[in-house]
This record gives sequence, C-alpha cells and structure tokens, in this order.
Amino acid sequence: MNSLTVRMARSSARHPWRAIVGWLVFVALCLAVGSAVGMNSARTADYRVGEAGRAEAMAAEGRLERRSAEQVLISARSGTLGTEAARAAVRDLTARMERRPEVAEVAAPVRSADGRILMVEVTLRGEERDAKDKVDALTAQTTAVQRAHPELLLQETGSPSISKGVDEQRGDDLALSEKITLPVTLLTLLAVFGSLTMAAVPLLLALSSIAAAVGLSMVASHVSPDTGVGTNVILMIGLAVGVDYTLFHLKREREERARSGGLLSSQALVELAAATSGRAVMVSGLAVVASTTTLYLASDVIFSSLATGTVVVVLVAMASSLTALPALLTVLGKRAERRAARRAERGRPVRRLRGGSGGSGGSGERGESGGRVWTALLRPAARHPLATLGVSVLALLALVVPLAGLHITEMSRDTHSREIPAMRVYDRLNEAFPQHRVTHQVVVRADAARAAEVAEALDAVTRLADADPLFTGTPRLRTSADHRVSTLELRVPYLGDSDQAYDSLDHLRHDYLPATVGRIAGAEYGVSGDVARYTDYPAHQNGKLPLVLGALLLVTFLMTLYAFRSVVLGLIGVVLNLLSAAAALGLLVLVFQHTWAEGLLDFRSTGSIGSRVPLFLFVILFGLSMDYQVFVVSRIREAVLAGAPSRQAVLDGVRRSASVVTSAAVVMTTVFVSFVFLHIIEMKQIGFVLAAAVLLDAFVVRILILPSAMLLLGERSWWPARPDRGTAEPRAQAPTGRPVADVR
Repeated sequence: MNSLTVRMARSSARHPWRAIVGWLVFVALCLAVGSAVGMNSARTADYRVGEAGRAEAMAAEGRLERRSAEQVLISARSGTLGTEAARAAVRDLTARMERRPEVAEVAAPVRSADGRILMVEVTLRGEERDAKDKVDALTAQTTAVQRAHPELLLQETGSPSISKGVDEQRGDDLALSEKITLPVTLLTLLAVFGSLTMAAVPLLLALSSIAAAVGLSMVASHVSPDTGVGTNVILMIGLAVGVDYTLFHLKREREERARSGGLLSSQALVELAAATSGRAVMVSGLAVVASTTTLYLASDVIFSSLATGTVVVVLVAMASSLTALPALLTVLGKRAERRAARRAERGRPVRRLRGGSGGSGGSGERGESGGRVWTALLRPAARHPLATLGVSVLALLALVVPLAGLHITEMSRDTHSREIPAMRVYDRLNEAFPQHRVTHQVVVRADAARAAEVAEALDAVTRLADADPLFTGTPRLRTSADHRVSTLELRVPYLGDSDQAYDSLDHLRHDYLPATVGRIAGAEYGVSGDVARYTDYPAHQNGKLPLVLGALLLVTFLMTLYAFRSVVLGLIGVVLNLLSAAAALGLLVLVFQHTWAEGLLDFRSTGSIGSRVPLFLFVILFGLSMDYQVFVVSRIREAVLAGAPSRQAVLDGVRRSASVVTSAAVVMTTVFVSFVFLHIIEMKQIGFVLAAAVLLDAFVVRILILPSAMLLLGERSWWPARPDRGTAEPRAQAPTGRPVADVR
C-alpha cells in the first residue's frame, strides 16, 4: 500500500499535530489572502450574451448605454394629493438628489392617470452592476424628504433597490439554511456514530473547508469574476461533499477498527482506510471537478462563477479528508486506545463500536447494525434482478415524461418575493404608470456619413410602433457625439414576463427593423432591454447545452473507466446518471410548472423552470453521483479481488456500502432541501431538483438498478479488464494487541 492517498495519510498519522496545525494555518492563510486581494465582481459587460449583449456593447461604444434608475413615488397619506405640498416635496427631493455625486439626472415629475401619485425618476451614474451599492445614499435623501413632509407618503423602488433587497434576502435565507442544515446534519452523524465527538469531526472539517474555499474563491475571482452566487454554491456543495468525503473515510476506519479486534494500531487503520475509501474520495472528488469544469463551456459568467466555486470547495474538501482527517483520527484513536487499556486493566468490558463492521471481508454485513434492513431492500434485486431492473427503470422513465412539457425561461425581476419592500413599491409603480413597465432599446451602428439615413429609418420604426397597440408613450432618440451610434427607446405597457412584452420584441426584431434599418448598407443593429435579455439568455443556454452535455457524458465515462478499467461500468454510469437526472428534472416540472405545490413549498409558479437549472443539475449531479458510484463499485471490486463469486461480491459490496451511502445521501439531501426554503425561485428549484436527484440516485439507482444490472451482467460488468481474484492488497500489520475501543 504505497499510493498517494496512503502516503498522505501516513505522513499525517506520523505527525498528527503538525498536520492539524498545518491545516488550520492553511485555512487561516486562505482567508487572509482572500481578504487582502478582495472579491473581483463581474462587470456589466461580462453578462452580455446574444443580440441583446451585442446591442449593449454597441450602445456602450457610443456612450449611450442604459443607466440604472430609481423611481420615487409621492402620494397623499389620505385623501387627494395636494398640489402645493406635492410641488414642495418634489423641489426638496430634486435639490437633494442633484447634489449627490451618484446621481446623473433627476427627471421632471410625472403624474399618474388618476392624479393620485407623482413619480420622480432619478438616473444614476456608472455601471448597472454598481448601482445597488449607491442605493443607500439615495434612500437617505428620500427618507429626509419624508421626514420634512409627514403628510405625504414617499416610496422608492427601481432595479438598484430591488437588487439590494434581493441580496439582503438571500443573506437572510442562507442564515436560515445554515440553522436548518447544521443541526440536522449533526443529528444524522450522531445517529450513525453514536458519538458527539465523531459526529462533530465531519461537520467541523466541512466548515473549515468552506472557510478556506471562500478565501480561495476571492483569489480565483480575479481570473473568473464572481457574480454573487459563488458563496452560495460553496456553502451548498461544500457542506454536502465535505461531510460525505469525511464520512466515507471515517466510516471505513471504524469498520476496519472493529474488524481488526484491536490488533492494528491507529496509524495502520488510518493507512488502511486511506488505501480504500481514501482512493474513492480522490477519484470521486476529481470526477466532480472534471464534471464541473464543463460548465465553462457554456461561455456564461454565471456558470463560470458556479463552476469556480464548486471546483475550489471540492478540491479543498478532498485535501481536508486526505490530510487533516487522518491526523484527527490518529489523535482520537490513540486517546481511545489508552482509555480502552485502562478499562481493560480495571476489568471493565470494552465498549463496542457503532458504525463498524462486525463481519469479515467476505461474509457480508450481517453483524452491522441495520444489516437486516439492507438485506431486505436488496432482496428484490437479489431474487428477481431482471424484474427489479425493468420496474425501476420504468418508474424513472415515468418521471421523465413531464419533461415533454418543460418550459425554460429567464427568471425576471417580476418573480422576486414581495417580502422585499422595493418589490411592493414596484408593483404600485407598474399599476400607476403602465407606460414605464418595459423599455426596448434599439441600437444602430453605422458610418457617420449615414447618420441621416439611420435617423430616417428610426423615424420609420417610430411610426410603425405608434400604429402598434403593443407600444405606448413617446419614443426617445439619442445619437452619439461621433454620429456612429444611435439608440431609440420604445415603451411597452405590459409586464416584462407577459406574452405581449415578448410579442412586441418579436415585432421589432423580425418585422420593423429588417424593413427599415436593415436596408441601410453596412448598418448593424439590435434590440436590448430586460425582455431582450430574458429572451436571449435561455436561447444562449439552449445553444450551449449539447456541447456541455456531450462533454459531461464523455468526462463521466472516462472517469469511470479510469477508476475501474471497465467500459461496461462506464456506459452504465453514463446511462444511470442521465436517467436519474432526467427523472429529477421531470419531477421538478411536475412541482414548479404547476400551482398545486405553491402552498406546500411557499412559491408562486411562473409556469416555467429557470434557464440555469437544467444545465446546473446535470453537471452537479453527474459529479456527485460519482461519489456513490465509486464508493459502491469499489466495495464490490474489493470483494471480487478477495475471491468472492460475482453474485456474492455485488450483494456484499452494496450491503457493505449501503449505510454510509444512505447517511451521505441524507446529509446531502438536507443541505439541498434547505435551499427550498429560500425566497429566490430559481434557488428553490435548484435545491429541490438536486435533493430529488440525490434521493433517486441513492435509493433507486444504487440499491435497485445498479445491483440488478451487475447481477445480470456478472463477470461481463468488468469488461475488458476483469479483476484477478485473490489479488487484494495485504492488510497493514501492527504489533499492537490493544482491545477494540470506541473512538469518542
């Protein structure tokens, strides 16, 4: 036993305190360096995709890009809005806002159709992405005017204040998620090990890994900009895989401790666990990393940010389980051995291990707690593998059927929770001023010599829009100083997620612009705006999906081939991952595209699935499924190498790994389910679909489908390289004769 994992574990076990201190120093160093360099956030230009992105780039070239704006609504607290009081408030507000360096322009007040509300629009300087950081300065002015005019009601909304509200709500949601996840995870681990000390080890290592990953992600953001979701995914994936990797290793160490009967030292047990579960952790971790890197092929800053966060936290979690964990187990093991020796000297019975194996290598897990349960669950696959395989696959395919009605959209601003104060004011703004609901920005770039032709063509677009009931208001035409870029802003009196808003965009892109601007030689044009972004982003993702999915299937196959040298298992892994992911996505459609679960899960159905959810699901699930695939098949392969017949090896391997896979699945599901309690609809969908996928993978795929398939295939499962029976690595030897102790 001289693999990399064994050498790392041996080094940590020989110098445990050095390894533990080294790990803590590493975590502190990551946080310190990350804090020193800071987070590099994505800029507005990083988000540009499709026609909308090209149009925004052209507008920015002419310095005609859209600027963020806040809207202040002024109304009477009771009765009608007095003219003099309203004018005084407007003058006060305008004067205060114009003095702010963040403000570019304060527009003249606009009165609602019923005369009850005045709106003052405040345009901000700088990039859209920076606008939310300037909101506090503006709301302070609004609050000051409110205090000076208590008889009036002043309310502020706008994209910046909504974004700030969403960020604050996300922070509160994550805090709630942690309050749910950490206790449940600790209780689950306590049930597995029966020891608070051992239950705390996976949790503490996972949290320290998350801390280190947060610091490293700040450094990585200077290569791949952060979009604000990196920390979310680090928390979600970090806790899941951090606990899982530690659990796999820890469970195996305790199993070997119980099996050894006290004949192996703590250091030898750690090395033995590293040679088996340690290798499984390394392979599955690398599989998650390799799978996740396919997200970079999506050419999208959000997915790149998600990929970076996932890769960093998985690598750190792997490092902790291969270095700090062996050191901790050695320290705790030696302490337990000393305590067990004292108990033996006093003639007191030795405390039995929980979570260890009571059987020998080839005898199954009859002595393991709960072994009868897993024997019962495996009975259908053992007795009727073909029928079990057929029924299980048909059940998953039934869940896949709803995918035929999958409707993918970009989750717009209108989908945010109304618990955000700015969203409630936003609804009031849309009701009182429908002409401000949607704005399309037509951008044209041509030679300066054709400026007159461009102006004439845009005038023709204006006339077409005037005759179209989908458009309203007075268009706004602007031209750059060099006369090369022109923009035309057209308003639509419908909400951004309405059919009418999308129809108006189609009219512009496919009818009006080709018939006008499209006839100018050498002119480039495009339409931007919120609705254009909501249209182009899903189209961009759908275009990238075949490339990412193809790369993902190839990576999954190659990683399985690397782990087990089996083409058959590689193909089985690809098919099963596709099946479980598709089934989970079908279940997501059933729940979130309809209204029947709204009260149960506290959401308002948009009739669609977020555009980022399917791709994120496939990539993350394919990676995480390798955890179970590698761990289960590794145990089966061990039994084969030990000389067990193929059928017995499959059943023993699944039984031997069932409890740890179940525990890991429960922990991972708890983490993902906690995200269902978040307010952001897309995060709810991601949490739900990942939780469903993990449960399907752990309890249907690994307990029913995989053993059934391997039982039917027999020795052919390992084609083309069949394991040589009786070639299992020799166990570590140690001259100790200490009694078995419970490592507490």
